[in-house]
Amino acid sequence: MPLALLKRALLGSRVKDRQFIWPGDLKKSYDVVIIGGGGHGLAAAYYLAKNHGITDVAVLERGYVGGGNTARNTAIIRSNYLTPEGVRFYDESVRLFQDLSFELDINLMYSQRGHCTLAHTDAAIRTMRWRAEVNKHLGVNSELVLRDDLAKQVPLLDMSEDVRLPILGALFHPPGSIARHDAVAWGYGGLASHRGVEIHQRTEVTGIEVEDGKVTAVQTNRGRVACGRVLQAVAGNSSEVARMAGIRLPITSIPLQACVSQPLKPFLDPIIVSGSLHVYVSQTPRGELVMGGSTDPYPLYQTRSTLEFKEELMMHLLELFPFLSEVKLLRQWAGTADMTPDFSPVMGETPIRNYYIDAGWGTWGFKATPVSGKRMAETVATGKVPDLIEGFRLSRFTEFDLVGEKGAASVGH
Repeated sequence: MPLALLKRALLGSRVKDRQFIWPGDLKKSYDVVIIGGGGHGLAAAYYLAKNHGITDVAVLERGYVGGGNTARNTAIIRSNYLTPEGVRFYDESVRLFQDLSFELDINLMYSQRGHCTLAHTDAAIRTMRWRAEVNKHLGVNSELVLRDDLAKQVPLLDMSEDVRLPILGALFHPPGSIARHDAVAWGYGGLASHRGVEIHQRTEVTGIEVEDGKVTAVQTNRGRVACGRVLQAVAGNSSEVARMAGIRLPITSIPLQACVSQPLKPFLDPIIVSGSLHVYVSQTPRGELVMGGSTDPYPLYQTRSTLEFKEELMMHLLELFPFLSEVKLLRQWAGTADMTPDFSPVMGETPIRNYYIDAGWGTWGFKATPVSGKRMAETVATGKVPDLIEGFRLSRFTEFDLVGEKGAASVGH
């Protein structure tokens, strides 16, 4: 339980009046400018102030705090990836998430549920066994479970063989969790602002100034801001913002849709994922089913919803849980997924000196929020890329040293 919530219950008063301290006008210059006021940008600002004592920081957000992909995801947390680079990276994020409510002093509604990735073919069973062995080798709790054990874990899952794709087993990942995504952004942003970081909403970056191969300033709709270092963390607009600095990213931006049902009595504890059916579903503490599927089949920057997605998703979901046929949907939404060729992020240095990037998150950005913020803050503060994120460097695409995570990225692709 977060300390603030406990104090409110026992003392009947709030510890602080405001979650954020909002600044006035932009200053003419800052040591660090962070482009993007979502979870990653705010987390980096917090760790810059907390771990490195750097508080002359401006976070520039063209909309409102946490209003981009941070507000448009399905809040799943896991580390059962396939490559050693991915497993180590997301394992650190899971461990940071476990104590994050206490550190940020805000109720993140963090709930450890377990994560089941279903296998419908013999080839999928081999892949789940492979992932389980990689996970175990690196100290991450994952195991292959077969039909009987899976039926005990999820009693209402349709395990019959009279379906299009019968379930043969699953990769079970006990640390799999869900959390309140917007609270993560509020927690990081609020504490960063109380440590002196300035968070400027409705401030759009319109240009980036580079002299002699080094970033010197950013131009905004509120004026020019000189800076020593820049961190770009803008999710779905990564390619467009990087282009202002003359950087070409190997990223394709594709809509990713999701939806939520009316509240139901609790019946689903683990998170259920099927890469073959292109569906995933979890149940919130309030009882809603949060559901998503594959990305749209074409690049687009719009975050619009489609009937086609909803019809296809419901068809696949009902193959797993036929009894949900009469359940009503409450709302549907979309985000923009930045997809890289190897389905791994782009983090660290760029060809422009003192210009750092945190991009290419596809469908796995929320679960990486704490570790990305911590490690990107370290990179910006020290000028050295930590070993944990070295594998995600931008130059890997020209060095032909990719980090292939498509096999573990599951339904989003």
